[in-house]
Amino acid sequence: MGIINITPDSFYDGGKTFSEKEILKQAKKLLSEGATFLDVGGYSTRPGAEEVSEKDEIERAAGAIETILKSFPQALISVDTFRSEVAKKAVEAGAAIVNDVSGGTLDAEMYKVVAKLKVPYILMHMRGNPKTMAKLTEYKNVTIDVLKDLAEKIALAKSEGINDIIADPGFGFAKTRQQSFQLLNNLELFQNLDVPILAGISRKSMIYKTLDTSAENALNGTTSLNTIALLKGASILRVHDVKEAVECVKLFENLKS
Repeated sequence: MGIINITPDSFYDGGKTFSEKEILKQAKKLLSEGATFLDVGGYSTRPGAEEVSEKDEIERAAGAIETILKSFPQALISVDTFRSEVAKKAVEAGAAIVNDVSGGTLDAEMYKVVAKLKVPYILMHMRGNPKTMAKLTEYKNVTIDVLKDLAEKIALAKSEGINDIIADPGFGFAKTRQQSFQLLNNLELFQNLDVPILAGISRKSMIYKTLDTSAENALNGTTSLNTIALLKGASILRVHDVKEAVECVKLFENLKS
């Protein structure tokens, strides 16, 4: 899953894909490198991110989706949003998947809307919102607590009529670095949820702060942890760098065979 952030303040690539020309350039690059999906977001969810109005988010996300599909009509696009109205408008614009970093906690209508849209739903674990999540890291046992929360939300989403669900443990979202590493180390346990697992580790602070570097210099670390995620059962890698992730997947599939 290749990331296209239509935001001025994302932690790694903020402001880079704001114009129509840059959106198409990035989409072409990611698809040519082997992306299965493009994940389009109009609201930065980095820790401490500024609020974005629903209107602005719809214009950014739906506009980018329409732009991409005009040039690449076969592209599979997910919309990265926690707002049901944005999800609805994005699917109307051509998105095929809803990727909700809040797992339904920030919009009570999300499950009902996604069920009506009849699209797959990526349900991520997070506490609070982008401004508050960094302070909400108290767990008895992060792996057990996140697993339990995801299991409960998956059951609720299914009861609302969502049939296709993908789970994301939410690395870095209301988790310390050490908690994110604990989740990765125990990722195979998330197969008990009986849904595909998405790992979103790309260039995150758990990598660059551990290596005392920057997000710009975290590609090698990302590749290392993506490989571990695959070995531990991840089905989807959400990444900024598709070429390297595709190479990871190819090597992993040959290892398995």
